[in-house]
Amino acid sequence: MSGATRAEYCVIACAEAWRGAGEILASPMGPVPSVGVRLARHTFSPDLLLTDGEAMLVGPDGTVEGWLPYRQHLALVTGGRRHVMMGASQIDRFGNQNISCVGDWARPRRQLLGVRGAPVNTLNNPTSYWIPRHSRRVFVERVDMVCGVGYDRAARHPASARFHRIPRVVSDLGVFDFATPDRSMRLASLHPGVTVEEVREATGFELTVPDEVPYTREPTPDELRLIREVIDPRGVREREVPDRSAESGGH
Repeated sequence: MSGATRAEYCVIACAEAWRGAGEILASPMGPVPSVGVRLARHTFSPDLLLTDGEAMLVGPDGTVEGWLPYRQHLALVTGGRRHVMMGASQIDRFGNQNISCVGDWARPRRQLLGVRGAPVNTLNNPTSYWIPRHSRRVFVERVDMVCGVGYDRAARHPASARFHRIPRVVSDLGVFDFATPDRSMRLASLHPGVTVEEVREATGFELTVPDEVPYTREPTPDELRLIREVIDPRGVREREVPDRSAESGGH
C-alpha cells in the first residue's frame, strides 16, 4: 500500500472523472472534488478550464488565466462542454438526484437547498456526484423529489437530453457507474479497506456487483506529493473524509 488515506483515494477517484476530458469547464462542488480536479489539471488533464466561481478562469494554483463572462459560462453549460461534480442528499439506482427536500414536496420533513441548477446541469452537460457519507439515507430506492435527472427519466425525452451523461458517483466507500444494460447503478471499484458487503449494507437498493470488483487505483508518489504539499497542505480533505488509513480488505 502507498500509505494513502481514505480521503486521498476519494481525491483520486474524483480526479479520474476528468481524465482525458480535454478543454472543458470543470466544476467541482465540495473540498474533495476540488482537490481532485486541481490534481487532474496538474497531471493528466492539463487542458481543463477551472473557474473561481465568479468571472475568472484560474490555474490550479489560483492564478488568473482569463475572463469567463456569464454568457460564455452559460454557453459552456448548455452545450455539453462542462463536467460538473455535484453533491446529492438522495440518489437512486438510475442516478436521479435530490437536493431539494426530504419527504412529501407539499409538506417536507426537511427543507434542503432547493432544485438550484440541477435540471440544467444534468440535461445539458455531464454530471457526476460526490457523496462523502455513503448511507441508506442517501442511496435510496426512490428519491423524494427529482432535481438532477437520471437515466430512466432522460430516456423518456431523448431530444431534450442529448448531452445527458452521469460518468460516475464517488462516495467514501467506492466508485459507481451506470455501465449496465438498463443503466442502473453498478459498483465499479472499492476503496481499499472496504468490502462489497459493507457497500451493500449501506445502499438502499440492489446494486449491480460484478464477480470481480477492483480497488480504486492508488495515488502515485507524485500525486500524493501534489495533494499533500501543493494543493491541500492544510488537509481539508481529511476533515471531509475522516482519516481511515486504507488497508486491504476482502471482496
